[in-house]
Amino acid sequence: MTVGIFGESCTGKSTLAKLLQEKIGGAVWSGKDYLRLAKSEEAAKAAFREKMQSGENVIYVIAEKEQLALLPEDAVRVLVTAELSMILERFAARMRGNLPPPVKAMLERKHGCFDGEFCHVHIRSGEDSAEEAAEKILKFLSC
Repeated sequence: MTVGIFGESCTGKSTLAKLLQEKIGGAVWSGKDYLRLAKSEEAAKAAFREKMQSGENVIYVIAEKEQLALLPEDAVRVLVTAELSMILERFAARMRGNLPPPVKAMLERKHGCFDGEFCHVHIRSGEDSAEEAAEKILKFLSC
């Protein structure tokens, strides 16, 4: 089974992926981690697609829209969103409190870029704890 967890930076995707991994096992992959599977990008993508279709549990954390195309059709799609103010605050914390204006502008431009993407489960950071969000996904998976 493949679970794709996607959304903007600093929405809680990686935290959620780790919690989900504890519950269902499998490997967590992020972004372009798949590039380590082969020497060329196309061969790596093909190998990653095979891995996601192998029947083993794969949790794929996606922060770039073009990576959604790698998800198999039968993947469980989880969208994680957050208010812009929360994203800016979390990103600033990653940068030790300093959020340069170009980075802030980039985050503002990208905000909402996943809105309208099909998902099976929509998690809104700040409304539920990470544990509650993981339980929502597990509940969907057991249906």
